[in-house]
Parts: sequence; C-alpha cells; structure tokens
Amino acid sequence: MINSAYILIALIITLPIATPGYYSKKNLPGAAVCLILAAAAFGLGRLFPLAGGAVIAILLGLLLSGFGFGPLMCKAGISATSKKVLPSAIVLLGFQMNVNSILSSGGHGLVLISASITTALLMAFFAGRALSAGYNEQVLIGIGTAVCGGSAIAAMAPIIKADEREITTAISTIFLFNILAVFLFPAIGHLTSMSDLRFGYWCGAAINDTSSVVAAAYSYSGAAGNAAVVVKLTRTLFIIPMAFALAALSGKKGTGTDGFRVGKVFPWFIAAFLLTCIINSIGVIPEQICAFWGGMGKFCIMMAMAAIGLSSDPRSLLRHGKKPVLLGGGCSLAVALVSLAVQAFLGIS
Repeated sequence: MINSAYILIALIITLPIATPGYYSKKNLPGAAVCLILAAAAFGLGRLFPLAGGAVIAILLGLLLSGFGFGPLMCKAGISATSKKVLPSAIVLLGFQMNVNSILSSGGHGLVLISASITTALLMAFFAGRALSAGYNEQVLIGIGTAVCGGSAIAAMAPIIKADEREITTAISTIFLFNILAVFLFPAIGHLTSMSDLRFGYWCGAAINDTSSVVAAAYSYSGAAGNAAVVVKLTRTLFIIPMAFALAALSGKKGTGTDGFRVGKVFPWFIAAFLLTCIINSIGVIPEQICAFWGGMGKFCIMMAMAAIGLSSDPRSLLRHGKKPVLLGGGCSLAVALVSLAVQAFLGIS
C-alpha cells in the first residue's frame, strides 16, 4: 500500500511534464509502435550492452523509416512521442541522481560548457563568413550547436525572423550531426578507453540535442549518462541569456521581435528534474521505487529515440545544400575537439 502511494506521488510529479493530449486516440497507434520498438531495443540492448538500448532504438527507427514505413495513422503519435516523451524521461532520471553529485560537477562543468558555447559561436561566425552562408543560417546553426539543437533553433528563429526554409535547413543540419554523434561518440569512447566521467562530460558538452546526449551517454554506462545529463541540462539553461542577447542584437539591426519573454524559452522540465533529484537525495521515497522510476526514464528515452528515428528521412538530410552541412560539421567537430582539450586542461580523467 505504501509502495502504491509512492508510485502515485511519482506519477503526480511527472505527468504534468508530458503535455496534455499525448494519450489521445489519434496518438495511440504511433505511440504503440514506439513502445514496441523501445521494448525490442531494451531486449537487444541487454544482448549487446556496448551498443545500448537507446542507440539500438534510433537505429530500428531509422531502418523502418529508410524502408518507407510511415502509415498515416501512426504519424501523429510518432511526432508526439519524439517531442513530448523526452522531458518526462529526463524528470524520471532525476530519481536516480543525487544533488551532491550535481553540485560537485559545477565548476568544471561551467568551464567546459562556456568553452563549448564560445567555440560553436565563433566557428559559426568565421566559417559561415568563409562559406558565404546566410546570416540567419549562421545564427541558427551556431546556437543550435552551442546550446540544445532543435529546441534552441525553434526558440531563436522568431527573434531573428528566420523563414521556414532557414529553420528547416538549420534543424536538418543539426539533426544530421546528432544522429552521427549517437553512433560515433560511444565508439570513440570505447576505442580510447575513456572513463565514465570524462565520456559523460564530453557528451554533455559536445553533442547538440538532449535526446542524442542521453542516448549516447547511457549506451556507454549509467554513470556516464548521469554526468552527461547534468552537464547538458546546465548547458540548456544558457538558452535564456543567449535569447536575451540575440533579441538585443537583432533589435539594433532592426530585425528583432517585440515582447520577448523568458517563459517562451525556459525549459521548465529542468525545474522538475531538480525536484526529483532533491526527492531522491533526501530519501523520502524508498531507494527501490526511485530505481524503478529511473529505469522507466531510460525506457522513455528509448521510446523517444525510436520516434526520432521513425520521423526522420535519411534521404532528405543532405538535400539542403553543402554550405549548411559544412558549417554544421565544422561547428560540431570544433566543439568536440575543444571539449576534449578543455577536459585535459582541467585534469578530468
């Protein structure tokens, strides 16, 4: 009876994060497909632990997408899962993390994040000019690489009045390198025998999108995943000062939008994540229940990754021209290399 009460409390905390309407009739077919793929990935992940369930989930989704899977009745649920399940997964992961571990990584994490963001923005500016890329594409790809991928692009696009083509190009470019990172980072980590902490920091600071960060890091180890989530969520918070700065800059250029509000860009699920971390740290919920919900968070990540794979079109990722791909690739590579160099300088091992 007590366990049921604790589970109910966990549900009350996490359900508001899953946006209303996700469990609607139109979403059920697509959500069911993602659930089946996540279950298959979970089983295969146990057979092939070096790959990990999240990486296998996105691979299964990409394979089905590549073979033309896409029943119309499933599209709504797949889209909803790719966008709305991940925040709930992050919140659930907080049940297996301790506030002290988050605070202990603060100093090094901030230095690493600052170096990554600065590198991405400088690379976008100089490489963008060398490639003669458009201003809006430079801004969107640079900020998407620096902060949190598609979420940052979606938040910044209205500020600079980017058109649909520029937004689509930037998101597709960032998505391409997110997918590559999910597969390449764990392989490089194992090849170079990186420690869990170093690999987690590397993923959190160098991979663009939160979903790809958690997929790559947790496929390496649970400890790497926990470290990566802390660094990545801290990095995501930089979307707020960057949005203010861009709004001020765009206002001077005469292209900015009026009425910019923090509420539009603040990732509210981070506050809920911190709450679950605190709940786990003070021990008001039994360890077994927290471990159960942490495991559910990892399973939700597999669902989100399966949906991302299903909703992608591998054949269309390179259709937006060479310049954005070269710019995005240059930014991603520079951030990955600088992140490793900064870790070496800080003595993170």
